[in-house]
Amino acid sequence: MELVNYETIDNDIAVITFNRPEVANALSSDLITGLEQCIQKVKTDDNIRSVIITASGQKAFCAGADLKERKTMNDDEVVTAVQKISSVCDAIEKLDVPVIAAINGVAFGGGLEIALACDLRIAANHVKMGLTETSLAIIPGAGGTQRLPRLIGTGQAKLLIYTAQSISAEDAFAIGLIERSVAASFLQDEAVSIARKITKNGPAAIKQAKKAINQGMDLPMDEAIQLEHASYKKLIPTKDRKEGLLAFQEKRKPDYHGN
Repeated sequence: MELVNYETIDNDIAVITFNRPEVANALSSDLITGLEQCIQKVKTDDNIRSVIITASGQKAFCAGADLKERKTMNDDEVVTAVQKISSVCDAIEKLDVPVIAAINGVAFGGGLEIALACDLRIAANHVKMGLTETSLAIIPGAGGTQRLPRLIGTGQAKLLIYTAQSISAEDAFAIGLIERSVAASFLQDEAVSIARKITKNGPAAIKQAKKAINQGMDLPMDEAIQLEHASYKKLIPTKDRKEGLLAFQEKRKPDYHGN
């Protein structure tokens, strides 16, 4: 049985699904390796315009590290395992196409850190989530202490990390941790609907928008504006830009190819 499944929808949406429901999709070394392989598939398939990361069932998106596996590791092996999860989160964030986390069940620790590395987060409304590491006398080690405050603000991030408390999807939506909360039965449809809205737009434009947003966040405003301008300029000579204008003029849907 594959621990991480990979499939495509409409030939341009990749769906990556964790498949260890019996252990709440805990992040074993093998699961992380499977996720790495799926990310590599996305990177090498020029047809892919957006990605959905989700999990099988409704109980768990990912409950974090595989603690049973961790117990068998020495200190150096634990550090290596955490670095591998962090590296995968970085790889997700650095994909040049948008990534949607469809959070179907609980998302704790490293599981939430994977979701934080995505561009958008949609959760079923029964879901609980949190960065609970300090309750185990550790801290988030896959980007959680950095991505969470950038997303929801320093105070709210400190509150969640210091207390190690989990919160509901309703509360997560209220503080901006997730972008949508929907009934579990609609989660997949909502994720695919958003992905399709993304993929109908100019692929090169989406990539440049993601680059400008992500890289501009930590720059002074004047440098960030320059980055936006440089990203905009790259789109001027593209065939897609001309197609967009022509399609608007002819009152039809544009046919974009990413060039």
